[in-house]
Amino acid sequence: MCSGLKILNIAKNVRTLCTSAVTKTLSNTLTSRLRWQQQEAASVQVGALTTRAFHSTNLCRGLMEFFDDPKNWPENEVKVGRAWKLEELRIKSNKELHQLWYLLLKERNMLLTMEHECNDKMELFPSPERIDKVKISMDNLETVVRERNKAYHLLETGQTGERPSRLVYNPLGMKHVYRYCEHILPPHKNMKWIKSRDIGFSGVAVRKFLRLYREKLYNVKRKAKNRSRNEVMMLLRRNPNIDLEMLGRKYPNVNVNKLLRDDKTRGHYVPKIDV
Repeated sequence: MCSGLKILNIAKNVRTLCTSAVTKTLSNTLTSRLRWQQQEAASVQVGALTTRAFHSTNLCRGLMEFFDDPKNWPENEVKVGRAWKLEELRIKSNKELHQLWYLLLKERNMLLTMEHECNDKMELFPSPERIDKVKISMDNLETVVRERNKAYHLLETGQTGERPSRLVYNPLGMKHVYRYCEHILPPHKNMKWIKSRDIGFSGVAVRKFLRLYREKLYNVKRKAKNRSRNEVMMLLRRNPNIDLEMLGRKYPNVNVNKLLRDDKTRGHYVPKIDV
């Protein structure tokens, strides 16, 4: 009888110990899990704050990224900055130029989408000059990247690294740049390429076109030179004491000293004569 009671007491003690151990283990697990969740939430908040501080574009909104900010839709004019200059892009690193290229590409896609949508709805597209500014910025960025590529290839290989090209004549007798490209067949076996490059210009119509085209280019240069000459003449007439060196640097195609002796430069007035 006594031995049976001892066995029951031992079983109760073991059960109590096991229950307390399981309870303690569960409490420790729950506590560590809650602590881990709190740390994760805090890290997410800190990460969101730091990421938001370094964002350079809007948040991802799906297809709405192809459209402008809704507050600019009813506006007739959107205030924007100027295009990126070459001097500003030359001091940027390659990583910054890469990021800026995608920002400009995204902006161009958005502007073209808005322009198409406004034309479809027969509405006014606000500030259409933004497309030109983005295009100028992208062209300047490509120029800077090409300069760096040329400098690198010249330093490493002694060549520019660009595709070789040469000036050729088209069927109208005008020169254009032909860039070489790779072909599967060699030149002496590629008859299609030989026929495409066998281009000549001749005939009365082509000669007449070239004569009229040269005349047009000459008239454009002549009118531009006359405009510059008239501007210099007007400046000399209104400001007799103007800086001639500055005027010569601004208008290099105009002979300022010759215009000083012209009657039109002096204006319609009688010079003062000391008695």
